[in-house]
Amino acid sequence: MKHIWFATLLFSAATAWASSDVMPATASSANANPERGRKLLVNRQETGCVLCHAIPGMKEGGEMGPNLNGLSQRLSAEQIRYRIADPRLLNPQTFMPAYFSTQGLHNVAKPLIGKTILTEQGLEDIVAYLLTATKGP
Repeated sequence: MKHIWFATLLFSAATAWASSDVMPATASSANANPERGRKLLVNRQETGCVLCHAIPGMKEGGEMGPNLNGLSQRLSAEQIRYRIADPRLLNPQTFMPAYFSTQGLHNVAKPLIGKTILTEQGLEDIVAYLLTATKGP
């Protein structure tokens, strides 16, 4: 029952911000920690971000996704959060996973049904890191 409630909450939130390209901060943004965000970005098993993106302050990085250097000069925190939460809302053909959405997913393993890849705190930690690390000179 908890997962159904959470999925409904996420759907309601997605509906509210799906008509624009921004997602408001979550309650966890007050405790966002850039260092935890950095660790999530480089964790190949947990997020895989570094497999596709060049990430500021990291030697490794892929070239399949957009380069994240200077990201905070191009996008607001709300736009970054939106793109991480569910990039399919901007580009339905993207191969980037929806990190904070369960809508439209198929063939999900039973233990993972209704669960997002990132927690609310994880999402905010990554946004905090990207805002801090991409400010530029």
